Amino acid sequence: MIQPPPRYGAIVSDANEPAPPYGPLVLVGGGEFRPGLDQLDAGLLASLGTSEVAVLPTAAAFERPERAVATAVDHFEALGAAVREVPVLNRPDAHEPEHVEAVRSARFLYLTGGSPLHLRSVLKETPLWEALLEAWRGGAVLVGSSAGAMVLGDPMVDPRGGAFTLGLGLVENLAVIPHLGAAAEHRTLKLAPPGVHLIGLPEETAVVKDADGWRAAGAAADQVVIHLDGDIVPLTSLP
Repeated sequence: MIQPPPRYGAIVSDANEPAPPYGPLVLVGGGEFRPGLDQLDAGLLASLGTSEVAVLPTAAAFERPERAVATAVDHFEALGAAVREVPVLNRPDAHEPEHVEAVRSARFLYLTGGSPLHLRSVLKETPLWEALLEAWRGGAVLVGSSAGAMVLGDPMVDPRGGAFTLGLGLVENLAVIPHLGAAAEHRTLKLAPPGVHLIGLPEETAVVKDADGWRAAGAAADQVVIHLDGDIVPLTSLP
C-alpha cells in the first residue's frame, strides 16, 4: 500500500475528513525523456493543466547531471512544457530553502536516473523529501525513472549485486527492477522477501498509479512483468 512513513510527516486526519488527493505516481524503467514516453508525459501534463516540470537530477550527481537536465529540456519543450531544474546534488542542497520551496510548489516532479544509493542518501529525512511528499499528497505528479523509481519503494534493489536494501518507503512491499533484462535480475528474484512485489520495467516504459488504479504505459507496456513470491502476477495485484 502507498503510505508515506509517519516520520516524514504523513497526514493524520479523522474518519470524517476526505483522504488527501494524492497525485499520480509514475515508475519508469529508465530511458527517460525519450519518444516512447511522449504520450504518457503529454497526458500527465494535460491532466494537471501545467506547463512546467521540476526536474531533480540528484541521482545523476556523478554522471553529468547537466546532460540529464538538457535532455529533459529538449523532451518537454517538444511537448509544450518548460523544465525547472532543482539542482539538488548533495544533502546540504536538500536543506536549501530555495530548493525545498521549488519542490513544495511544483505540480510535476521528476526524479532522473543514476545512482539509487546516492539519491536515497541525499533525500532521506530531509526538508526536501518532506516537501516532495507534501506536493505529491496535494495532487502533484511524481515520476521516478530508474534510480528515481527504485528509491520510492521499500525494500529497494541494491544495484551492487541485486540483493535488497532499504528504500524511502513511499510504496511499501514494492521494488523496481529497471532496464529489464539486467544481469542481476535472476539473483534479485531469488532473494526477494515474501510479500514483496517486484516490477520488471523495460526502458521507456512505466507503471502508473492514479485514481483509477495501476496501469502500464510507454513503449513496451505489454512487457511489464510483476513477480510475487515466485509467481508472475497481474498488474492489479500491486499494492
